[in-house]
Amino acid sequence: MGDEEDRILTNLRKGVLEFCVLSALTTGPGYGRNLAQALGERGLLASEGTLYPLLSRLRDAGLVDTELTDPADGRQRRYYSLTTAGHARLAAFRAAWAPFRDTVDDFLETP
Repeated sequence: MGDEEDRILTNLRKGVLEFCVLSALTTGPGYGRNLAQALGERGLLASEGTLYPLLSRLRDAGLVDTELTDPADGRQRRYYSLTTAGHARLAAFRAAWAPFRDTVDDFLETP
């Protein structure tokens, strides 16, 4: 992949990463490393270093809650789960995404 394609993909990832994280949490709580792995396997996350600041912003915005596990059960982890506001934001994105994506696809296919 060329430099220009890399730049385009980077910008596209930045635009949708928040919503992919919210979507990943719809199946239940998750911790940073497993979220990073799931997103990375699908090519949506270039590095873990971009995920943790995003998770902090989502928490500060009230879109996710966090819970620390008890270190007596093993390694302490911070689990993230969707709040009601997080579910609502994801629903709003889903409603906007499909028609937007279809419009872009139509535009790119029609000269």
